[in-house]
Amino acid sequence: MPQPPATSHPVSQIIAQRIEELYGQPLADLEAHAATTPHGSMLAALTDSHAELALAERNIAFQLERLRELAAPEREIGRFNAGHILDCARRIAESVATRDAYAKSTGAVLAGLRRVSGSDAQSPAPPVPAAPAPAASRTR
Repeated sequence: MPQPPATSHPVSQIIAQRIEELYGQPLADLEAHAATTPHGSMLAALTDSHAELALAERNIAFQLERLRELAAPEREIGRFNAGHILDCARRIAESVATRDAYAKSTGAVLAGLRRVSGSDAQSPAPPVPAAPAPAASRTR
């Protein structure tokens, strides 16, 4: 039985929460504000990185579901489907690498930033946990 696509993207959610904590506003408001400011701002860089990270996570879920469909036990794998299976696997690998790179770099930037209120500063947020690898598809 095919598994439903993942609807939860834990790494992008953690990054979004940390951006919201840093700026003290919901991410949607921050993205709207960043769109009106020069692209050289830290806020624009963080929201752009978050958007790329979320896109990579959505692509992983989409390609994984497609791979499960193509390799379903009731389907015969011929030359045509084999090419699509290899393409899905390649796209998953590329998206995992993209997700991990954005998570690492954005997490490092966020770890170096902290919200300052008056003369008090909060300690930096803990590092972003390593992203889980997508579940392996069954092989025949």
